[in-house]
Amino acid sequence: MSTPSRWDMTNVYPSLESKQFKSALKKLSAMLDELETFLAKKVSKANAKTDPKKLGKLLGESVDRLNALYDLSNTIGSYIYAFVTTNSRDQLAMRTLSEYEQVQVRQSILTTQFQAWVGKLGKAALNKAAKLAPAAKSHAFMLNEAAEQAKYLMSEAEEALAAELTLSGGNAFGKLQGTVTSQLSVDFELDGKTQKMPMPALINLRSHPDESVRRRGYEAENVAWESVKETLAACLNGVKGETNALNKRRGREDAVHSSLDQSRIDRPTLKAMLSAMEDSFPTFRRYFKKKAERLGKEKLAWWDVFAPMGKADKVYSFDEARDFILHHFGAFSPDLAEMTKTAFDKNWIDAEQRDGKRGGAFCMGVPAVKESRILANFDGSFDQVSTLAHELGHAYHNYCAYEAGKTELQQLTPMTLAETASIMCETIITEAVLSQTTDPQEELAVLEAQLNGAAQVIVDIYSRYLFEKEVLERRVKAELSADDFSEIMERAQKATYGDGLDERYLQKFMWTWKPHYYTPGLSFYNYPYSFGLLFGTGLYAIYQQRGAAFIPDYKNLLASTGEASAADLAQRFGIDIRKKKFWADSLAIIAKRVDRYCEL
Repeated sequence: MSTPSRWDMTNVYPSLESKQFKSALKKLSAMLDELETFLAKKVSKANAKTDPKKLGKLLGESVDRLNALYDLSNTIGSYIYAFVTTNSRDQLAMRTLSEYEQVQVRQSILTTQFQAWVGKLGKAALNKAAKLAPAAKSHAFMLNEAAEQAKYLMSEAEEALAAELTLSGGNAFGKLQGTVTSQLSVDFELDGKTQKMPMPALINLRSHPDESVRRRGYEAENVAWESVKETLAACLNGVKGETNALNKRRGREDAVHSSLDQSRIDRPTLKAMLSAMEDSFPTFRRYFKKKAERLGKEKLAWWDVFAPMGKADKVYSFDEARDFILHHFGAFSPDLAEMTKTAFDKNWIDAEQRDGKRGGAFCMGVPAVKESRILANFDGSFDQVSTLAHELGHAYHNYCAYEAGKTELQQLTPMTLAETASIMCETIITEAVLSQTTDPQEELAVLEAQLNGAAQVIVDIYSRYLFEKEVLERRVKAELSADDFSEIMERAQKATYGDGLDERYLQKFMWTWKPHYYTPGLSFYNYPYSFGLLFGTGLYAIYQQRGAAFIPDYKNLLASTGEASAADLAQRFGIDIRKKKFWADSLAIIAKRVDRYCEL
C-alpha cells in the first residue's frame, strides 16, 4: 500500500459495458415508466378531500417507489461518476454520463410532479393521511418539507422545460469546467527534473517546504489559469445566469434564499454565524502575521499561506497514512476504525494523483452495496492525511445511516449537517497528536495544519461567500468578464484576510478551479463548511466532557441528519444555533489554538 490506491467499483457492476450495468439502466427506465403511470392514473386524481386512508396509502406507495428509484439511480450515478472524475478522457464514461443525465431529467420531472401534488394537499390533510400509512409516517419530515418547498415551484411545464434545458445550459457549463481544469497541465521543474504536472498536483505544491518551489508553483498556476480564464468565465456566467433566472421565476427572495432552505437553516442562524466569523478575523490575522514572522517576512504572500511549519519534513507513505488514521479513529470509536479499515482494505479510496483526474476530494455513497467511495489526491503531506480523515468522516456518516436502516429519502442531508462527521474526524486525529506530542516542533506542525484548515474554512470561505453573493447580484444585470471575476475575488480576499496577507500576492483565480461555483441549483456551497467546522468543534467539546457516553447520541445524530432541521438536531445537545454565542464559543476554542501557536 505504499502507492496511493485506486478505487474498486467491480462489486457494484463489472464494467460500464457489462450486462449487469446495462440491465440496471433498463430497470431504471422501467421504474420511471411505472412511476409516471402511477402518478398520472392514481396520485394526480387524489386531493385533500380524498379519504385519508386512501390518501395515506398513496403517500406510502409513493414514498416506497421513490426510495427504490433513488436507491438504483444514485448507485448508477455514483458508478458512472467514479469513471468520469478519475479520467475525463474516458469517452465511454462521458457518453454514458450524458445518457444517464437524460434519464435524470425524467426523474427530476416526475419527482417535481409529486412534490407539487403534495404541496396542494395542505398541511392538515397531508399530516392526517401520513399517520395512517407506516411508510408515509416514517417520512413525515420529508413530506412536509416537500410541501413547504412546493410553493417555490414553477408550473409543471416550466419545471419540465428547465430540467431539460439545464443539460445544455448550466449542467453543460459545469461539465466543461471540470473537463478543462482536469485536463490542464503544466511543464514544471521539480527536484532537478521537468515533468508534466496536472493542476491538482501543481496546486498541492502550495504546501511544499521550499519557498522557491511554492512561488514558482503559484506563478505557473496563474499562467495556466490565464490561458483558460475566458472559457471558465463563460462557464461561470452560464451557471449563474441560469441560477438567477430560475430563482426569479420560482419567487425566491434573493440568491441566498434557496441555499438557506437547502441547508435547513434560517437567516437569523446564518447572520449569527457570519457575524461571529467576522469578529474572529483579527484572531486569524494574528496567526497569519506570526506565520509570516516565522518565515522571516512582514506579511504572507499567497504561496506562503499553506507553507508547512515546525517539523514538516515528514512525508507519509499511503500505508503510514492508513495506520495513522486507523490508530486515532480507534480511540474514538471501534466501529469508525472498523469501517475505515474496510475502506482501505476493499479499495474504496482513489488517492493517486494523475492526469485527467479531478482535483480536490469528495465522498459519495453507493446505496446498492451500502458503501462509500472517496476521491483524494494524496501527496504524502499531513494536509492530505487530514483530507483523507475528512472524507472518511463522510463515509462514516453514510455508514451510520446505512446501519440504522435509513432509506434514501431519509438520508437527504443538508450541506450544513453533511460536514458534521468529516470535521469531527479531522479534529480527532489532530487533537490526538497534539495531546501526545512532547516535541514543540511537532506540535507546531500539527497546530499549523489545524489552524491553516480552520483559516480556510472561516476566513477564505467567507471571502468565497462574498464573491458568490456579488457575482449573483451583478449577473442579474449583465455577464461578467474574466477580469471582473478576478477583481471581485481579489477584493473579497482583501475584505477577509485584511492585513494578514500581502495584498500584492493574493489568488484572484480562485474562482476558476473551485467546482462548487459551477453546480447549477446548488449555490453558496461555501458557508456550510463554516457551519460544519464550528458545529463539529462544538460537538467535539461536548465529546471531551462526556467521553464514550457521547458516541451513541452522536451516531444517532448522524443517522438522523435527513429527518430534521439543523436547529432541531442541534437542540438535542443543548445547542442554539440561532444565537451568536454558540458560534463565538466554538471560535474561542480555535482562538486558544492560535494563542498556543504564537507561544511556540
